[in-house]
Amino acid sequence: MKLTNATTDQAILAELGERIAQARLDGNLTQAGLAQKAGVSKRTVERLESGAVATQLSGFIRVCRVLGLLERLDTFIPESAPSPIAQLKMHGKKRRRASAARKSRPSSQKWTWGDES
Repeated sequence: MKLTNATTDQAILAELGERIAQARLDGNLTQAGLAQKAGVSKRTVERLESGAVATQLSGFIRVCRVLGLLERLDTFIPESAPSPIAQLKMHGKKRRRASAARKSRPSSQKWTWGDES
């Protein structure tokens, strides 16, 4: 199944669960064995494989580490790189905060120097 923006959250969770279950079976691990190696409960592995919403991301990462899938998460959410112009402006520094969209204020009066009155 190809994951797209149109895919529902539940369908994505179910698909990820199926992929984790298949990776576990490919590694010839039981749910209990995987849970023990990952340091999570067997119930956490069951929830991950069923696509349950109540699993924690840390449990997901531990399971992926044991299954050798952690490096693939890099393609899941790739590291963003600033544009070349932004790199020049920042002089090699990383961006540390977001900025809000700037609002343009409509001018109610025409601007003058102040000495014409």
